[in-house]
Amino acid sequence: MAQADRRTGRGATRAIIDIGSNTLRLVIYGGPMRAPAVLHNEKVTARLGKGVAENGLMGPRACAAALAALARYRALLSLKGVDRVDVVATAAVRDAINGRDFLASVAALGFSPRLLSGEEEAVTSAHGVLGAFPGATGVVGDLGGGSLELVDVENDTCRHGVSMPLGTLRLGGLRATGDRAFGQTVAKALKKADWAAEPGSTLYLVGGSLRAFARYAMMRMEWPIDDPHGFTIDPANALRIATTLARRKPETLPPLQGISSARMNALPDTAALLAVLIRRLQPGALVFSAWGLREGLLYEDMPAGVRGQDPLVAGMSAFVQDLGIPAHIGVMVAGWTVAASATNGAERRERLRLAATMLCLAAATVEPNLRGDIARDWALRKRWIGAATTERVMLATAIMAHAGRLDVPPALAALIPPASIRQAQAWGLATRLCRRFSTCAPQGLSDSQLLVENGRLVLAVQPALAALVNDGVERDLRTLAAHLGLKAEMR
Repeated sequence: MAQADRRTGRGATRAIIDIGSNTLRLVIYGGPMRAPAVLHNEKVTARLGKGVAENGLMGPRACAAALAALARYRALLSLKGVDRVDVVATAAVRDAINGRDFLASVAALGFSPRLLSGEEEAVTSAHGVLGAFPGATGVVGDLGGGSLELVDVENDTCRHGVSMPLGTLRLGGLRATGDRAFGQTVAKALKKADWAAEPGSTLYLVGGSLRAFARYAMMRMEWPIDDPHGFTIDPANALRIATTLARRKPETLPPLQGISSARMNALPDTAALLAVLIRRLQPGALVFSAWGLREGLLYEDMPAGVRGQDPLVAGMSAFVQDLGIPAHIGVMVAGWTVAASATNGAERRERLRLAATMLCLAAATVEPNLRGDIARDWALRKRWIGAATTERVMLATAIMAHAGRLDVPPALAALIPPASIRQAQAWGLATRLCRRFSTCAPQGLSDSQLLVENGRLVLAVQPALAALVNDGVERDLRTLAAHLGLKAEMR
């Protein structure tokens, strides 16, 4: 069994192999159970579903490519000492005439493959969304190479999961008859599956092709964040972009960093399907998720106590601990600075404030000339499970304030209310004051206190720590007090 890092447990602990209709992917996970870290991620494009869509059989070349990839994965897992491996197969193997023979060949490599039914695939993907967006309510749509899964989610439960033969490998052929006929085909598939959504529901979208669409939409909208996880768009805007994109030829599309040519080639077909779904399901909002089937398998194995943890705080704690910031120090600093977070009637966002505090402390470990860019990238580009777009912007704003910058770029400022900007800046300025005064040493935190009394921001210090108060500390106290509309006082 692979050994985990003594501090964070980020060592390889589990692997999942997803045998999909288009690709076979191996992901090795480590880190905290509630916010697993991806330690290794690779895929092979075998296109098992292409032959299934054409004649019901997975072709010999596709099977050979898939089995060669699986043999490599088996060897890699052996080298890394990972012995907990889940292998799941989905639509292509499920629908193929020679699916059983293929699974026997997979088992001969030393794996124990599990063939998911259409409903199981839908529910497992939905569990991934529930893991990424606690309390999610609405519809989960997972688009793969061979199929489209839809399932209702509410109160951490799933119901009415269906799988329809509308995967990206099939869409080109279905669209060849024209847009009107294509729309009718999708409508018939929904009717056959006896599936409809409550108008106004949130539509959570899963799958690489849908995330590629999100990246395209973000580019068109000049979105200042490039991670599609958590990207939210209103249906009217999404429909406008999808309708225009569906008419484009793949070769005319501008390249998108990190998006493969195969994904780009499938983008117009994906957009055409999404446009039909928006018209038929009438969602209130579209939210894109990087968590789906594989993460759903992880979520299903989490004990109830782990599921109840906040994924943002769990992931942030592991991240900063790798940089030498113990999570309990972040909690202590957040407690020390709490008075600066609850003024002017600001909404309490304690989970986010704790995450911002820890990220600010981690930013201080980076050499000064790199802090601004790296800290900004941590907030805006690193994939934080459990953080919405507005929360990412608040993390970035807090880090910039911690570095002494109160000028928020207009593209970011446009995404959150001014009150939220000021609140996040207060978090960063308060953490800066704490770090300057005490270096966040436990004794320094326990023998001092930050208070708000009668319109004053008071830093109360035990006499033994008086020498820690210098010009820089007093300056940071005045800056924070002025930001909060208070007067500064040392006591």
